[in-house]
Amino acid sequence: MTIALDRALPATAPATSHAGIRRWLWAVAALVFVMVVVGGATRLTGSGLSITEWKPITGALPPLSAETWASEFAKYRASPQYQLLNQGMSLGEFQFIYWWEWGHRQLGRFIGLVYLGGFLVIAALRLLPWRQTLVLFGMGLLLGLQGTIGWIMVASGLQPGMVAVAPVKLTLHLSFAALFFASVVAFATWMTPARRTEPGHGRAMAWLLLALLFGQIALGGLVAGSRAGFVYNTWPLMDGALVPGVETLFVRPAFWENFVDNAALVQFNHRLGAYLLLALALWHMVSLRKIAPGSGGAKRATAILGLTLSQAVLGIVTLLLVVPLWAGLAHQALGFLVLAMGVVHVTRNEGAARG
Repeated sequence: MTIALDRALPATAPATSHAGIRRWLWAVAALVFVMVVVGGATRLTGSGLSITEWKPITGALPPLSAETWASEFAKYRASPQYQLLNQGMSLGEFQFIYWWEWGHRQLGRFIGLVYLGGFLVIAALRLLPWRQTLVLFGMGLLLGLQGTIGWIMVASGLQPGMVAVAPVKLTLHLSFAALFFASVVAFATWMTPARRTEPGHGRAMAWLLLALLFGQIALGGLVAGSRAGFVYNTWPLMDGALVPGVETLFVRPAFWENFVDNAALVQFNHRLGAYLLLALALWHMVSLRKIAPGSGGAKRATAILGLTLSQAVLGIVTLLLVVPLWAGLAHQALGFLVLAMGVVHVTRNEGAARG
C-alpha cells in the first residue's frame, strides 16, 4: 500500500494548506494505534472468542439485561474454547472477557465511521485532486477488508477442537492493520510540509528496512498466535543453544507447517528478524551520518536505530518474564511506533529524491 501511495502522490504536498485533512489523518493513525494495543489486550486476556457472532450493525449494542447476558453466556458455553479450556467459568468472568472483545469491536466501528466521515467531506468538497481522493478510497476499502479479516480470524477459533484463533489468520489480521496504519501515516506525512529541503540519500536501504519491519510484525503475529513467547524463555540461548537443533525446529510432518505452527521455529525466526533489523538499522544510520551528516535523513535513521534497539530490549524482557500483560502490550505498541518511523523516513526520502 505504501508503494502504491508513493506512486500516486506528487513529490510535494499541494500549495494550499490542508491542515484539517492532516489532523484527520493523524487522528485516524492514532486511533488505529490504540486499536492495535486494545487488540493485543484482547488476545492476551483470552477475550477474542467471547462474542461468537458477527453483527456489524446490531452488535454495537451490548447485553443490557440479565436475560441478554444469559443468552450471550449460553452461546459462549457452546463454543469449543469454553468446553475445552474454560469449563466452570462464572458469569462475572465471562463478562470480563466479553467487555474486552466488545470494546475492541466498537473501537473498530468508530475508526470506520471517523474514516468514512472524513473521506465523504473530502470527496464532496473536492478538497484534493481526484487521484489522491481515489487513493483515500482504496485505503477505505483496505480498512473494510481488515474488519472482514477480523471476523474470519474469530470464526477460525470457533471451529470444533479450537481454543484459540488460527495463527495464520491472526497474523493476516495484524498485517493488514499494519498496512492500513502505514498508508495513513504515509499520506499524513506527505501532506505535512517539510521544514527544509534535504538530499534523498539511502532510499534503497530505507525501503528495505520498511519491508523488514512489515516482515517482523508478521512474524510477531505468528509468535502471538502460536503463543511461542510462553516457551523457551531464555536469552541469548534458546533450548540451550544459540541455534536450536533440527529436531526442535522441524517437528511437524509437513515442512512448511513448522514455519507457522511450530512454536520453536516461529520464535527463532522472530529472533533472527530482530537481529537482522538491528544490523541493517545500524548500517543505515552510520552510512547516512557519513554521507549526509546533520540531515533529516540521518536524524531519522538514528531515531529508527534507537527505537529498534529499544524494541529488541523490550522483546527480550517480555520473553524472560513470560509475557506479562504490560510487557506484551508495550512490545506490540512499540513495534507500531517503529513502523511509523520507518514509513515517515521512506516518505520523506522519496519526496526529497523526487523534489
